Amino acid sequence: MVEPNNPTVSDNTESGALNMVKLTIDNCEVVVPEHTTILDAAKSVGIQIPTLCYLRDLNEIGGCRVCVVEVEGCDQLVAACNNYVLDGMVVHTNSPKAREARRTNVQLLLSQHDSRCTSCVRSGNCNLQTIANDLGIFYLPYEQHLAREGWDFDFPIIRDNDKCIKCMRCIKVCESVQGLGIWDLTNRATHTAVGTRGRAPIGKTDCVACGQCITHCPTGALRERDDTETVFDAIADPDKIVLVQIAPAVRSAWGEELGIPREEATVERLACALRRVGFEYVFDTDFSADLTIMEEGSELLERLGKAAKGEGDSRGWPMFTSCCPGWVR
Repeated sequence: MVEPNNPTVSDNTESGALNMVKLTIDNCEVVVPEHTTILDAAKSVGIQIPTLCYLRDLNEIGGCRVCVVEVEGCDQLVAACNNYVLDGMVVHTNSPKAREARRTNVQLLLSQHDSRCTSCVRSGNCNLQTIANDLGIFYLPYEQHLAREGWDFDFPIIRDNDKCIKCMRCIKVCESVQGLGIWDLTNRATHTAVGTRGRAPIGKTDCVACGQCITHCPTGALRERDDTETVFDAIADPDKIVLVQIAPAVRSAWGEELGIPREEATVERLACALRRVGFEYVFDTDFSADLTIMEEGSELLERLGKAAKGEGDSRGWPMFTSCCPGWVR
C-alpha cells in the first residue's frame, strides 16, 4: 500500500513554500502538491477514475474498491481515493489488472443487488448502473443473494436494502453533517447491512426526513415516498375537491426541469397547468405562512402578557416555531 503520510520531497513548510510532487499517470506527467490523492491528481489532468463510496472529506474509506489503480512497484492494487501521491510514482488507472479487479468488485456488488432497473427510481441516473455499463458487465457470474428486509412504506423516506451496496455514504452524511446518526451497520460478515441504529422502526427514530441520505445514495436504495398515484386517484374521485399548495422554491424553479425559460415559467402558467391536471384550487404556501405568522405573533403577545402579570409560567419561556416537517418531528 502507498503510505498516505510518507513525505515525498524536502520539507519547506517553515518557509511557506508548497512542496510539489511529480508523477506519471497513464503516461501523462503530473505535478501536484504533496498530500494530493491519486484520485485528485488524475482528475487534474482530465483522467477520470470511477468511484462509488467516495465523498470528499467525509467518506474516504476505499470500501467499494471501484477506484483501484495499479502502481508500479506495488504488489497490490491501490485505492485512488485515500492514498497520496509519491514523487516518481507511476500509476496505471486502466490497466488490465485494475480493470479486471473493478469488474469483479462490481459483479460482487451486483450479486447482492436488486438489478430490476426498469422499476427503479434511479434508472438512468444511477452511479452503479453507469459503472457496470462502462465496465461491460452484461451478465452476472455469481449467484444472487438479496436481503428481502421489510420497511414502513408510510414513512416519507423509503429504504430498499436489496439495492444497498453498503457504501456507508448515508451513514456518514447523517452522522457527520446532519448530526443525527439515524443509520448504522447491522449484522456482520456477509450478512452486513445498513439499517436504523439499534434496528428501531424508522418512525420511532429522530429522523427529520431532511433527505440528505437520499441525495448522497449512489443507487436506488433510498428514495422519497411517491404519492403521485394517490393524488391522481383523488383527482379522479368525483366526490372530492382537490387543492394543491405551491412552495416558493417550486414557484421559482419549476420551469428548469421542463426547459422553460425563466421569463416564461411564471407562477400564473404553473397555476394554469395545475388546473389542467385537475386541481380545483391552487394556493401559494406564502398565504399559509402569513396566517402562521399572525398566529405566532398573537401567541407570543399572549405569553408575554401573562408573564408580565405573573400569570401562568412567570418565567416567560422563549417561543420557537417553524413549519418545517423536520422541526415538527
